[in-house]
Amino acid sequence: MANDGPVEHGYPHLETVRAAITALYKRLSYDTIQTFSTSVPPADVAFCDTDDLYLGAQRVARELVRHYRLPDARVIVSFREMHHAANVELTAGPEYFVELNDRFRTHRRDIGAALAHEIMHVYLHRLDLSFPGTRDNEILTDTATTYLGAGWLLLDAYREDSDSSQKLGYLTPEEFGYVLAKRALVFGEDPSIWFTSPQAYTAYVKGMTLARRDEQQPPLTAAGWAGRRRYARDRRHAQSQHVLVSAPGTPYAFTPDARGPLRVSFPCPTCHQRIRVPVRGRMRARCALCRTVLECDT
Repeated sequence: MANDGPVEHGYPHLETVRAAITALYKRLSYDTIQTFSTSVPPADVAFCDTDDLYLGAQRVARELVRHYRLPDARVIVSFREMHHAANVELTAGPEYFVELNDRFRTHRRDIGAALAHEIMHVYLHRLDLSFPGTRDNEILTDTATTYLGAGWLLLDAYREDSDSSQKLGYLTPEEFGYVLAKRALVFGEDPSIWFTSPQAYTAYVKGMTLARRDEQQPPLTAAGWAGRRRYARDRRHAQSQHVLVSAPGTPYAFTPDARGPLRVSFPCPTCHQRIRVPVRGRMRARCALCRTVLECDT
C-alpha cells in the first residue's frame, strides 16, 4: 500500500499480467469466466461513515464472497496496525481471517478494495492457482481480482495529488486500467462510470489505449500500415531463409514447417495464448482457449 509515498507508473509488470490472464482462462475455462460478466456494483460495497465498522466490513465481505461464488466460505474481518494494507490467513476453511490496516477505520470507502484483493487470495487458494514468488503471485491476484469484476475498486482507491497519495495493490494504476480495459472489451462493460477518483479514470484511459493496441498487431487485419509493412518484410526473410524468424520488438514469430507452408505464431489479443496458423493470406483463426475469432492476413 503506497501511503503518501511515490506511486509507480507505467507497465513494469505487463508480461506477468498477460501471463496471469492466460492462466485464468486455462484454469477456469471460457465458460466459467463468462459467469463473471457483471462486475461488483458500487451499491453492494458502499460504506457510509455512519455504518458500524465491523458490521459494515462483514457485509462487504459477504457481498464479495457471493460475487466470487464462494458460498461455503466465511470471512471474518478485523483491524490492526500493520505495514501492508491487509492480510489473509489461508487455511482449509471454511473460515478465513482477514486483517485490515487500521488506516481503514477512517478510510472506509476503500475497505471494499482491500477485501476484494484478500478474498481473491482465498478464491485462488481454492483453485490451487498460483505463480512462483510473492511478487508474481500478488500480480496474479490483482489481475484476477480485476478481470473477474472486482478490481475497479482497487483502481478507484488510487488517489494522488501534490500533497498526498494512496494506491492499493501491486499493479500500477495504468496496469489496473489495462486489465479493466481487457475485461471491458470482452464483456462490453464500462467501469469508468463508477470511478470517484479522477486519477483512476486517467489510468483507465491509458490502459484502454494499450489494450486496443493488442488488437492492432500483425498478422491481424486491424494492424496499421507500418506494422503490416514490417510484417511483410519479416515474412519474406523467413520464406527465403527457411529458419525461425522472431524479430525483436514484434509479437509474432515465423517457423518453417517441412510438411507444409510457413507458419506464424502470435498472441491472442484477448487471452494472450499463442496461436499458430499457416502463412497463406486472408483467413480467420479461432483461439481454442478464449474462443475469440480473429481476422488475419498472414
